[in-house]
Amino acid sequence: MKTLMKLKDTIKRAADIIEEADALLITAGAGMGVDSGLPDFRGDEGFQKAYPAIAKLGISFAEMANPRWFDHQPKLAWAYYGLRLKMYQNTEPHAGYTTLLEIAEKKQGSYFVFTSNVDGHFQRAGFSDRRIVECQGSIHHLQCVKPCSRDIWVDEHLNVNVNEKIFQAEEPLPVCKHCNQLARPNVLTVGDWNWISDRTDAQDARFEAWLKTIADRGWDLAIVEIGAGSTVATVRYTSERIAQTTNGKLIRINPHNEHVPLGHIGIPLRGLDTIMEIDDIFQTKKKLLGN
Repeated sequence: MKTLMKLKDTIKRAADIIEEADALLITAGAGMGVDSGLPDFRGDEGFQKAYPAIAKLGISFAEMANPRWFDHQPKLAWAYYGLRLKMYQNTEPHAGYTTLLEIAEKKQGSYFVFTSNVDGHFQRAGFSDRRIVECQGSIHHLQCVKPCSRDIWVDEHLNVNVNEKIFQAEEPLPVCKHCNQLARPNVLTVGDWNWISDRTDAQDARFEAWLKTIADRGWDLAIVEIGAGSTVATVRYTSERIAQTTNGKLIRINPHNEHVPLGHIGIPLRGLDTIMEIDDIFQTKKKLLGN
């Protein structure tokens, strides 16, 4: 009972910070998508559960997340990304996305999203593409494998058929619109020297300009981090760096590792549950005030 009361108090403090903030930064890792029904890729067990055909081939997550497959086994590479693409397209973003957006759009200093997810679900939920940083790129954008140019494009008709029994993509594979050679998703993978970062660089520039505006105007910033892992800790480091440089308040929501630097808030729950509890606090307060 004491633990439950303490947790409810922590969530109430988080709600107060979000309500009083002038601007909202949402940082999100893979855990954000788990509540939508997307697989948890933490460790090889989660990866193999999502892709049993790869498990049969004895390929680990670290091995599969390597761009060399596009050079040596392009049908295997596109089987992996083709199934991921379909999974993201066929999965609806959970209600927490739109709830966060409703909160964020009321802030005078607006909002920004920083995510390692490549699924495009923040855009699907209505967040402005101009207010999102996808630090590992997007599966919905393509580039040349070589690359023959620095162009990054969207293929509205992209459809990769996969023979799941042998885990091979069927012809025709996506091709570069400039040189007609193989194309690949504009997603950053392990040891990926050919990833074109220009789209993400432009997102970063807009993000830094927004942070400068926050600082120049002396606005209070709330940072809500959801489901960010500690193995590849880009999102967690970004949250902590910005909290330190802007004097913002970090709210870390993570059922596996909620620990935060002194003075910030950690909540050991899943993202959707926490977001909806915070929204319940807001709605209750509105009713009490007669709004």
